[in-house]
Amino acid sequence: MFASRWLQLPLYLGLILAQCVYVFHFWVELKDLVLAAMGNADALQHIFQAVAVPGAPLPEKLNETTIMLVVLGLIDVVMISNLLIMVIVGGYETFVSRMYLEDHPDQPEWLSHVNASVLKTKLAMAIIGISSIHLLKTFINANAYDPKVLISQTSIHVVFLLSAMAIAYTDHIMTNTASNTKH
Repeated sequence: MFASRWLQLPLYLGLILAQCVYVFHFWVELKDLVLAAMGNADALQHIFQAVAVPGAPLPEKLNETTIMLVVLGLIDVVMISNLLIMVIVGGYETFVSRMYLEDHPDQPEWLSHVNASVLKTKLAMAIIGISSIHLLKTFINANAYDPKVLISQTSIHVVFLLSAMAIAYTDHIMTNTASNTKH
């Protein structure tokens, strides 16, 4: 039964492939942003399509808002990539096998005390960051959205915040209970 934990290995390998897709997507968007800034018409059209809001008119030229939306998209990709790393490394270390990285100079700080509870809290915080970026992108183009969409996205973000607070509070209670039990 204990060996069944290795059934998770293909799942983590699949997440590594998903990470590769995000890296490729990041470089495509970054290349198009740089080329658009240098005046490439095809890259500019791709950028406009990438940040377009359905029903809103496309800009005529590269402007600060468009650049900000593309950069927020790049940050979003990085945050999702960070989330993937936390799940891959933390999940593998917690649920499959030790990686023995204690003496490795690049070991992430959080990995030394990772457990399922810490992983959940870190994941919740990453999801809040990702949700914040999506909400900011929506608010930048707020006039192009129906008020119901704005309210819905804000409500979902608040639910994420409350969920993360509940997870952190539960972890705090469990940590204090475990600490008090040892004494």
